[in-house]
Amino acid sequence: MGKRHEAIGIKQAIRFEWMQKAANLLLAGLDAKTIRQELHEFLADRKGNGSEGERSDQTRTFVVNNLMKIWVSPDPELIPFRDASLAFLRETPSMALAIHWGMISAVYPFWFNVARQTGRLLALQDQVTQTQIINRLKEQYGDRQTVSRYARFVIRSFVAWGALKDSEAKGCYEKAAPVSIAEPNLAILMFESALLATPEAKGALGLLLNNPAFFPFQLPVMTGDFVSQRSARIDVVRYGLDDELLKLKGN
Repeated sequence: MGKRHEAIGIKQAIRFEWMQKAANLLLAGLDAKTIRQELHEFLADRKGNGSEGERSDQTRTFVVNNLMKIWVSPDPELIPFRDASLAFLRETPSMALAIHWGMISAVYPFWFNVARQTGRLLALQDQVTQTQIINRLKEQYGDRQTVSRYARFVIRSFVAWGALKDSEAKGCYEKAAPVSIAEPNLAILMFESALLATPEAKGALGLLLNNPAFFPFQLPVMTGDFVSQRSARIDVVRYGLDDELLKLKGN
């Protein structure tokens, strides 16, 4: 762990259908070089706001690099998680939103942290502003200009994915209806994504179940025993009377 958790990395809004495209090319068995070419062609006339129109080579390259890093060539320690996510996507395409959310959170913890601050604010109030989210992120990442600029891209991505809705006031958002995750194995995959997005690679089960970074979803309640039986990559450690800590194996 390390670099991945400090980097911001997302330099353009990333639309849900672009994530789908990258994953589908991978599922089709294409090699990395071909996928990169296909994505460049696919994005040639698609803008970040979803409209058609030429985009600069530089912004297109940013997005293609992000998509490649998320699905096609993630860091070596993320490959088992990527493979499991891809298998899930093949079997349960209806749950694509949660699978892509978990994948992008693991590869780019900045996305996860923007989501966490957004979810925290939405737990306290009905609407949240871009400024409120960015101010909280600055406490974590420092007051760098890149933090506010790139956070805006992530927030716009949340809207494009349907996780947030624009309110009548500019720069102000409200929560969309949450997606219910009924499949426990998918919930466990999402816990794993949270552990991968956290530098310590561990977290209390209760806190993971209610993690504000998963504000667009409703996760099923489950026990640590259940998680350890279903996941080969997560260890469960008991502490206190009934508290359970999940941690990634090998950490």
